[in-house]
Amino acid sequence: MLPLKLAFTAAFLLGTSCAVTERASEPASDPIAAIVREELERQKIPAVSLAIVEHGRLVHAEGYGFANLEHQVPATAETIYQSGSIGKQFTAALVLLLAHDGRFALDDPIARHLPGTPPSWARVTIRQLLQHTSGLADPYEKLDLTREYTEAELLAIDGELPLLFEPGAKFSYSNMGYHVLGFLCSHVGGTFYGEQLAQRIFAPAGMRTARIISERELVPHRAAGYELEDGRLVNQRWVSPSLNTTADGSLYLSVLDFAAWDLALTRGTPISEQMQAVMREPARLADGKLSLYGCGWSVEPFEGREAISHGGAWQGFTTFYLRLPQEQLSVIVLTNRAGADPGVIVKRIALQRLEERGSRAGATAASR
Repeated sequence: MLPLKLAFTAAFLLGTSCAVTERASEPASDPIAAIVREELERQKIPAVSLAIVEHGRLVHAEGYGFANLEHQVPATAETIYQSGSIGKQFTAALVLLLAHDGRFALDDPIARHLPGTPPSWARVTIRQLLQHTSGLADPYEKLDLTREYTEAELLAIDGELPLLFEPGAKFSYSNMGYHVLGFLCSHVGGTFYGEQLAQRIFAPAGMRTARIISERELVPHRAAGYELEDGRLVNQRWVSPSLNTTADGSLYLSVLDFAAWDLALTRGTPISEQMQAVMREPARLADGKLSLYGCGWSVEPFEGREAISHGGAWQGFTTFYLRLPQEQLSVIVLTNRAGADPGVIVKRIALQRLEERGSRAGATAASR
């Protein structure tokens, strides 16, 4: 998994294994449920919500375990999790929409469109920020996660850090780069980038509950996040509101929201196929090699197949999304345990679905 928005290393307390008991409604022969139950137990994850999209249809959406351990609230397909860095693709999509509007070109220097950038960023382009080839480092070691920051203060802190390399030369995953892209969208679009996401992406895609994080507001079906501290299970650490609204992945969403996004990609709206092609295009580095990252999407192949994917981790949550365009198969897993590896669940289920298709095709051929 790529380095993600600051993750807290954690494991699930063994004494709360009630969170992973088999649900009575799950058939014992269900291979999907069996995979999820096994990983819930093995990784000690309180809750998983899972969605599978195949051939343009949502074919599976379910929750497993407990979204809230204190109140023993079962997870469902409607459970709301924090996105972590899988939210970067929505920031990238908004940037492409603004570029399509003619507000800027992707190869423009960021300094041309965003006031307050330091002189060292003069050659950093918007595309390089999207593709993590800008050379920008990450600011989290310099940030107090409990302090409120203004946009200008965050930009100033980002600007104090020296570039890691000449812009465009290498790949280095940068949450800071997506902070800056959010500032760009807010400045150029005229409203907070989160409002633009809601209007231009979430609503058109049918993502009914996706939104920017706000711990003060009442959010139906919101899961609690967990981490381990000194051998005991505790709630996720509190993070200041300003650091929970940055464009590197500070979203609430459900697997139903993400399935709606995946189906919208197939329809080509609100992000056209041409824009999606830009998002899938990897960067060419100074040594002539291609990176394995496009704009908000990893493009590393999966079992020899074309794939786009991304993971996420923030506070007490971990997430993973895998889309196999040629196979018309997508799997989304959201969890409420810091340090869990939802990518393992996603990949196991994707392989199970592909193997099942192969078995059906073999049986059909044998019967002819």
